[in-house]
Amino acid sequence: MNISAPDKSLQKAKRYTFVDKKGFTLIELLIVMSIVGILAAIAVPNYKWGIIKAKEAVLREDLYNFRTTIDNFYADQGKYPDALQELVDKKYLRDLPKDPFTNDKESWKVVAPPPGADGLEVKGAVYDVHSGSDLIGTNGIAYNEW
Repeated sequence: MNISAPDKSLQKAKRYTFVDKKGFTLIELLIVMSIVGILAAIAVPNYKWGIIKAKEAVLREDLYNFRTTIDNFYADQGKYPDALQELVDKKYLRDLPKDPFTNDKESWKVVAPPPGADGLEVKGAVYDVHSGSDLIGTNGIAYNEW
């Protein structure tokens, strides 16, 4: 028997099998796509929740900075600013920040100062600042009431 001579029937059988084929079956691809879809369905709400929490943190920081700056302005000038832009004009702020929920510098809601003791008029128009957004925060309080 000649060992070096290849068997013709073995070569013919090898030609028609899928053992040497590389690739994925349709079932394998569907399973992988299903797993990716499930993971995306879990990740998207977490991502959106993270975006909202980040915007809330920015709003808290902006309101804190506004209120501190207004207090500093009152301590220095003896009156409240007439407009938010006056804080920028007198170099108390570099620029007005954007409201993170309205994405606008002009949407801040300004609160006038309450009347002083003995009914005296308090000078200035900006006592406090709130967001211009009507949305409700994750704590159940509207952003324009923070």
